[in-house]
Amino acid sequence: MHPEAREELNLRLKLIVLEYAKHVSVTEACREFNVARSSFYRWKQAYEQQGRAGLYRKKPIAHHHPRKTTPEVVEKILKLRNTYQMGALRIALYLDRYHGIKTSEATVTRVLRAHGVSKLPKSAPRRALHSKRYAKTVPGHHVQVDVKFLSLKDQSGKVVKRYQYTAIDDATRIRALQVFSSHNQDCAIQFIDYVIEKFPFRISTIRTDRGHEFQARFHWHVEDQGLQHVYIKPRTPQLNGKVERSHRTDETEFYQLLTYTDDVDLTAKLEAWENFYNYHRPHMSLDGQTPYEVMRSLLK
Repeated sequence: MHPEAREELNLRLKLIVLEYAKHVSVTEACREFNVARSSFYRWKQAYEQQGRAGLYRKKPIAHHHPRKTTPEVVEKILKLRNTYQMGALRIALYLDRYHGIKTSEATVTRVLRAHGVSKLPKSAPRRALHSKRYAKTVPGHHVQVDVKFLSLKDQSGKVVKRYQYTAIDDATRIRALQVFSSHNQDCAIQFIDYVIEKFPFRISTIRTDRGHEFQARFHWHVEDQGLQHVYIKPRTPQLNGKVERSHRTDETEFYQLLTYTDDVDLTAKLEAWENFYNYHRPHMSLDGQTPYEVMRSLLK
């Protein structure tokens, strides 16, 4: 029987019992229709107070929710989403790691959905994968280097072009970031010196594409530092897929939330983002560990 039809039938039964009890005793009416006296008086009271509407079955509502997510946890979840654009699983890992709050991905998803922020902003489309995934196990064995082109707007609305140079270690995912106002070999050389000083392990090989910023002067500068410089095959950016993927993370979790004022401000914020990425941000491909945690485990 359809639920609505069953509900209407129950309503009619209650009305008949109440009406029948007016002509005979309550006891006889309850015996005739096999109804408990407590149910009869409950129906009678509801009918006197609310009329026919009081006789409809109401969904039970809990007055106490012992496992309800606390407002403090909800506030932390929303802050992580708004500040870092994290997904539900990464938020759950972050809360467990840094706040000692154990919650499931499903709980985080429900909180985000309830506040209208369940969907992350659209990110760059996925590139079709036509090469085998790989991962080195020795920190510094392969370091991927690439440039992200930035188009920012200052307070007056004027477009400001900048270039983010990025290096990521294949084994640990530790990154080094710097922003330049130019895009040439001088900037690339300056950046690779920063990477060598920044990374806490010896670098063996630098991998780049064949962009003009990575040509002869840059190549021989890298070789002079005792490192090997190799180019990936033409039109195969997936061979430097880790640095390419990290740029998408930069876009969704950093630049999308950035308010650009000047280069000094951008440099300071990028340094803070670099530290957060390396030390505090749970990495999904590292089973929720941070890059520096992976480095410590690999160097033991």
